[in-house]
Amino acid sequence: MQKPPALTATLALSALFLFLLSSTSQAHNITRILDQHPSLSTFNHYLSLTHLATEINRRQTITVLTLDNAAMSSLISKGLSVYTIKNVLSLHVLVDYFGAKKLHQLTHGTTLASSMFQATGVAAGTSGYVNITNLKGGKVGFGAEDNGGTLNSFYVKSVLEMPYNISVLQISQALTSAEAEAPTAGPSQLNLTAIISKQGCKAFADLLIAAGADSTFETNIDGGLTVFCPTDSVVNAFLPKYKNLTASQKVSLLLYHGVPVYQSLQDLKSNNGLVNTLATDKAKKFEFTVQNDGEVVSLETQVVTAKITGTVIDQEPLVVYKVNKVLQPTELFKETVAPAPKEVAAGPADAPSDDTPADQTADSEKNGVAGLDGGRLVTVILSFCVGVLLM
Repeated sequence: MQKPPALTATLALSALFLFLLSSTSQAHNITRILDQHPSLSTFNHYLSLTHLATEINRRQTITVLTLDNAAMSSLISKGLSVYTIKNVLSLHVLVDYFGAKKLHQLTHGTTLASSMFQATGVAAGTSGYVNITNLKGGKVGFGAEDNGGTLNSFYVKSVLEMPYNISVLQISQALTSAEAEAPTAGPSQLNLTAIISKQGCKAFADLLIAAGADSTFETNIDGGLTVFCPTDSVVNAFLPKYKNLTASQKVSLLLYHGVPVYQSLQDLKSNNGLVNTLATDKAKKFEFTVQNDGEVVSLETQVVTAKITGTVIDQEPLVVYKVNKVLQPTELFKETVAPAPKEVAAGPADAPSDDTPADQTADSEKNGVAGLDGGRLVTVILSFCVGVLLM
C-alpha cells in the first residue's frame, strides 16, 4: 500500500532532522576513549595531569597520536618536568583529522601537520609541525619537524576513528624534539612581559612595566589568566590618548586587558556575554562583552569593538591573544553613539559602502556559510527542505 504524500514528506523530514541533529551534536571525550584501553593508561593519565585532555575535548577536529605504557615509560625516564612533558605530548596532538585510510593516501606520500604544540605559540618557527610519510610496504613514519627529517616513530594501529571529529592512532614511540623537550617554566615562573614582547606586543609590555601593572598580571597566572594584547602599531597609535590619563587611570586601562580566568578560544566562542576583568571592583564594573560571528571573536566595550587576530601563547593556565584595538572602558572614555542613518540614493542592496573596510567585506563573503553555527545551519536546511516538500 502506497503511503500518502504528506506522510512520506513527514517521515523524510523527520529522518533528515535526526541525521542533522546527530551530526551537529557529536562530541568526544579522550579520557573515556582511552579508559577502554589499559595499555594506554599512562598516556591517558598524563593527558589529564597536564590538562591537555580538556583542550582535546574542546576541539572539533583532532588527531591524537597515543603511546602505550612501555613507550611512555621511556619518555618519563628522561626526567622531564610535568610542564615539559606537556609540550612533548602536545606535539602528539594534531589539529587536523588523520584516519588510518588517510595516512596511506597522502598526496605525494608525505605531509606536514600542525600540532597543538605549534598552536600554543611556545614552539619556535615550525618546530611544532609533524612530518607524516607513507613509506614502502604500508609503513607510515612520524617525526618532529625539528628532528632533522628523522622519522623515529611508526604507525601501529587505529584505536578509534570518528570522522571527521577525532582520530586516535597508536604510534610506536614518542616523537623526538629538542624544542619540545627543552626545560619549561611552570606557570608562576612565566615572564608575561618577556613572552609578549617577543610576539609583537612589546609596546603593551612596556606600558605594563612602566605603570607597575605587570605584577598584578603575574600574580594571577597560577589561578588562570586570559590576556588581550594590542599589537605594537595599535598601542603606538593610541599613545596620545593614553598620555592624557592619570596614573591610576592608566593602571585601570591596562588591567582592563586581563580576565582572571583561563579561557581558550573555544571557550570564548561558546560563552558569549559580559566578563569581568582585573580592573573590576565594587565601585566600577570595567566589563566588556564577548561575541563571536563564526570563527571571529569580538570584544565590545561600548566605546570600541576589538577583534582577536591571533594567539601569542596558550599554555593553561595562561592564554594571551592579540587584538586589533586597545580596549577602552566606558568608565574612562565616552561611550560611542551610533550616528543617525543618512538617506542615500537607491543602489544595489549588496554593494559595500565606500567606508566599508575591504577585509570586512571579504570576511562577510567568506563567512557566508562558514559563519553559521550548527543550530542555525540545521534551521536553514530544514526550512529549505520544508519548502521543497510543500511545493
